[in-house]
Amino acid sequence: MPASDSVDLFLFRHGIAAERDHGQDHPDRPLTLRGVQRTLAVANRLRALGYRADQILCSPYRRAAETADLAVQAGLASQARIESTLAPGRDPRPLLRSLHGRCLLVGHEPDLSALAAALIGAAPGSLRLRKAGFCHLRWDALLDDPFGHAELQALLKPRLLIPCSD
Repeated sequence: MPASDSVDLFLFRHGIAAERDHGQDHPDRPLTLRGVQRTLAVANRLRALGYRADQILCSPYRRAAETADLAVQAGLASQARIESTLAPGRDPRPLLRSLHGRCLLVGHEPDLSALAAALIGAAPGSLRLRKAGFCHLRWDALLDDPFGHAELQALLKPRLLIPCSD
């Protein structure tokens, strides 16, 4: 794992969730059984690869909280905490400027991909996280503002971590 003079940010998109009701999003949509199984398999594989966070922060939406709980179950961190700025459409920039160590954020698209792109200085829309997808970014902990200065360490689709999945 990295030295303490860097910030390691892990982004984990929530797993497959129940369908939208009449095309409308709803904060209480749960993960499907397939979503739970696939997300837990991805989280277990990430742990086996040596990923571990000091903390997990997640969106208050049910599917993200369930994904964070699965990450805790897999041993990616000891506990998860709800963070309102990770709800869809919110601005997590102030949160990121206060991070240190290794932190896993669980949230939604297109927000997570836009965040990753902004951190590495890439064009909006240049990255995309699949459901239960994972991204690892790193920057120098001494930076006042990591945006445009982070390094992309990994961007992984679930099927790369658990090849039996589609």
